[in-house]
Amino acid sequence: MASSSDPRALRWNLRVEDSEDALVRAASAASETSYSSFIRSAAVAEAQRVLADRRQFPLPPAQWDAFTQLLERPPRVPEGLRRLYAKPSVFE
Repeated sequence: MASSSDPRALRWNLRVEDSEDALVRAASAASETSYSSFIRSAAVAEAQRVLADRRQFPLPPAQWDAFTQLLERPPRVPEGLRRLYAKPSVFE
């Protein structure tokens, strides 16, 4: 058995239809990527897309309170940003 430090220690076993398998094999061949690398990359990319698009991030009560305190504090404008916006624009 592979050690826990082996980056590919886990296996995915999937059941697919013939047409799905043919499509994925054709796409992996067209991209000159191995079948398993293609499936793994596609699954990871889709997982990242799904998780990045989440609109709800549940937090424990203590973390929620800290988060809302940060949102409610007055905005801080760095001095360098104030100086930058005080200069006349090069487009004027």
